[in-house]
Parts: sequence; C-alpha cells; structure tokens
Amino acid sequence: MVKLPVISGEKAVKAFVKAGWRVDRVVGSHVILRKEGSPVTLSVPQHRELKKGLLRALIRDAEMTVEEFIKLL
Repeated sequence: MVKLPVISGEKAVKAFVKAGWRVDRVVGSHVILRKEGSPVTLSVPQHRELKKGLLRALIRDAEMTVEEFIKLL
C-alpha cells in the first residue's frame, strides 16, 4: 500500500481538477467538486493539512487509486 502524503485542501483540489473534476461552488471553507456523468459530489475542506482518512475517502469516492492521485500532485 502506498503511503499518502500530507497535503493541503488546496493541493487536493488541484489534483482532482487535473483528474477531470470541476469546482462547482464554494460553501464556507469547503470546495464542492462535481464530475460530468458521476453521481458523486466531493467536498474538500480548505485546511492546511487533510487527515489521511479523509483524503483516502475522497480518493475512493472519486473512484481513483492512491497511486493515480499521487501522480496528479
């Protein structure tokens, strides 16, 4: 299993955008991401550091592997 890096919410959003997700809206401190054809909505908090469990859950919800996500960073 690949070790997840400690990244900010801003870096996570940039990686998801590279993967085809788009910023739908910003609600408070959360960026809401949508992808055409996907029923899933990602909500990424704009924290300096995302907890590993949250980041792993976002990657899983985006139907990506950790390796694919790391390549987009």
